[in-house]
Amino acid sequence: MAGHASSLLSVSLARRGVHYGWAVAGATFLTMLVTAGTIGAAGILILPLQREFGWDTASISVALAVRLLLFGLMGPFAAAFLNRYGPRRVMLTAIALIASGLLASLAMTRVWHLVLLWGVVLGAGTGLTALVLGATIATRWFSRSRGLVVGLLTASSATGQLVVMPLLAGLVEAHGWRSAILLLVGLLSIAGLVVALVMRDRPEDVGLSAYGEPPGTPSPPPPSTDAIGTLRIAARSRVFWVLFGTFFVCGASTNGLIQTHFVPLCADFGMGPVEATGVLAMMGVFDFLGTVASGWLSDRYDNRWLLFWYYGLRGLSLLFLPFADFTFLGLSIFAVFYGLDWIATVPPTVKLAAARFGRERANLVFGWVFAGHQLGAASAAFGAGMTRTALETYLPAFLAAGGLCLIAAAAIVTLSRPQVPAPEPVAARA
Repeated sequence: MAGHASSLLSVSLARRGVHYGWAVAGATFLTMLVTAGTIGAAGILILPLQREFGWDTASISVALAVRLLLFGLMGPFAAAFLNRYGPRRVMLTAIALIASGLLASLAMTRVWHLVLLWGVVLGAGTGLTALVLGATIATRWFSRSRGLVVGLLTASSATGQLVVMPLLAGLVEAHGWRSAILLLVGLLSIAGLVVALVMRDRPEDVGLSAYGEPPGTPSPPPPSTDAIGTLRIAARSRVFWVLFGTFFVCGASTNGLIQTHFVPLCADFGMGPVEATGVLAMMGVFDFLGTVASGWLSDRYDNRWLLFWYYGLRGLSLLFLPFADFTFLGLSIFAVFYGLDWIATVPPTVKLAAARFGRERANLVFGWVFAGHQLGAASAAFGAGMTRTALETYLPAFLAAGGLCLIAAAAIVTLSRPQVPAPEPVAARA
């Protein structure tokens, strides 16, 4: 039934001159948007869980740090699963795993329940649909406009974390945190239905070549499924370690810090959760614009210098935050500048990885780089929680993240201009 539906849709789109890759990108966009909303929900649950169970910030942050860590460490193995089993099967598995973890969390009463369900189960499930999925779809289905597609899919991930939060915050305030969980399960069910009907693993499944390639173009060689072997090869290159280190800073200054602790930070200054998530939604709007624009720019300009500006401006915006007085005007200024490059770093990073390591290994290498991102996120999630518990303020953690961003900006421009690698010998691919 699924194959029949996708075939009919492919024929219908072809009559209108639309490549089926855009339908696949749309299904992926929806999936990443919804699963990212699950990740973002954690930030608004800290205060309700504290009120209901009496857990302190540091204890809750352990679970959130585990989630972020697994979310990242799944990256390279998610890429291997995507290459071996295909995106459709992996996406459906991930959606089922996330929904099961959410439903089970409705009955949790102990901190270890939170660590198991929101840390381990959701961390593994969301890791399967993280940014590596977007990089895989863009590389497999698009030869032209690949950077733009990476930007769109990346924007869905970050924007889903931010834009869904005001809706969830309103539900939590009116009906309790369990109502937000049920909404997320409903959204996941819709995404799962769309994936089952629309998603196909590769262009050849619907009789097409990748978008931008002439009809009948031979299929590319099978992508690598050796995550550990790819790491051994990539680890010999300085490019890999610079990308890994700068992406560590990226995670420490986004998912682990703002996404996890911005709402309780604002609460320290007298701002309610609905108003605070409204600021996050504003960031989400500007993040969508900035990340899509970044994808477009990454197809045209030197990706090293794009990353220099992204990290530099993000660092300056974080250093500005303590001086925003947590007024609507001050936080709006922060939301605009921070939101524009919340995760605009992804398209240039993917392009640099592909240019250095080749199409066959691009998503696996990016998976390991993304693991660095989530190591940074987990460190910041736990570190900021400890800072709040020990010093009764989050501000030192935010200032430290701003300083790290400036260091990352300086590090990225030490790379030489990337060159497209020569195709690997057939024996090496095997």
